[in-house]
Amino acid sequence: MSAGPRLTRRGLLTGGAVAAAGAVAACSPAAATGSGTPGGPGTAARGQGVPETPDGTAAESFHGVHQAGIATPPQAHAVFVGLDLLPGTGREAIARMMRLLTDDARRLTAGRPALADTEPELAALPARLTVTFGFGPGLFAAAEVDHLRPESVAPLPAFPVDKLEKRWNGGDLLLQICADDPLTVTHALRMTAKDVRSFARVRWTQRGFRRAAHVQGAGTTQRNVMGQLDGTVNPEPGTADFDRAVWTSGGPEWMRGGTTLVLRRIRAELETWDAVDPVGKEFAVGRRLDSGAPLTGTREHDEPDFARLTPAGFPVIAEQAHIRRARVTDPGLRIFRRVYNYDEGLSADGRADSGLLFASYQADIARQFLPVQKRLAEADLLNEWTTPIGSAVFAVPPGCPDGGWIGETLLS
Repeated sequence: MSAGPRLTRRGLLTGGAVAAAGAVAACSPAAATGSGTPGGPGTAARGQGVPETPDGTAAESFHGVHQAGIATPPQAHAVFVGLDLLPGTGREAIARMMRLLTDDARRLTAGRPALADTEPELAALPARLTVTFGFGPGLFAAAEVDHLRPESVAPLPAFPVDKLEKRWNGGDLLLQICADDPLTVTHALRMTAKDVRSFARVRWTQRGFRRAAHVQGAGTTQRNVMGQLDGTVNPEPGTADFDRAVWTSGGPEWMRGGTTLVLRRIRAELETWDAVDPVGKEFAVGRRLDSGAPLTGTREHDEPDFARLTPAGFPVIAEQAHIRRARVTDPGLRIFRRVYNYDEGLSADGRADSGLLFASYQADIARQFLPVQKRLAEADLLNEWTTPIGSAVFAVPPGCPDGGWIGETLLS
């Protein structure tokens, strides 16, 4: 690395280093104009729009080449559930389970009650409900189809920044349930949980949220609990680059049209983050907090100029800045981030237990996710204030036609 990173993570918490960071950031054109940007903060991202005024009756189609809940514009509420198969649950039983889950998911997403639904009134407003399924490494072993598991769907290697807690790791089966209404999510979760009781037990449940529907304009880049715009550089659904980055086209035939998911639970160290002033935070991220613009630009979606130097000869965007470490030049090799915040309340002394449910979708984990994660783990300034505490990987099967079921291409 160059001499620039002598402004260290630890140094950002001291007055002298923050002042130095300010000197670096001041060389950005945006610094001369203050906080405002022509597009405003979090302006609509390309291809991320949803109808401006969808009401509770709005429904997302369950059937298709791909599962819903991936390219779908993110809903306001989500729950991710990791399940472990019960001992002796083999291929035939897993197939029965997936038929049950598929049938209830197709009903609920259409605003119809699940079979034997004891509260059918709660199903009447789907609020863009999606139910997405993923298969962990253990499911392939239990079904005796491990030879058909995508090679990269395996536990991630250890990273030096990780402080993983067993209660948030792994899982044989994933349920991802998203909707714009929390009651809809809760009802769908209870109905699908009933389907799996004879086949699996719950390993973990992780609830997430974004801005509520209608709080911001359609397609606006969301902020995370640390105040940053999260998801500025994301493949655009419906484009060739998105298809190449997200949907599987190689590997086992049964996965064609599917994808892979890495779910990371990342605790935000908000107490120490609060101790850093805005200039230091922007220096660590490489973007302005108010607008999301790179330090070398004025608008959120401006291309960063990583070659620009300050008068003192330091990079305007530091070598260890998050946006530089996360940079992927080939759009087809990017990861697709569908990030939710989490908040587990306060400790007795009033400290928040908050962070991110970082859901990363990509065609191949080894080729796309791991190189980025390795660079971040090595030298990302944000590592001072973020701690990965959970990690799980899943193969997300393709969608199914009307009358089919999720996982049929693997298990039938």
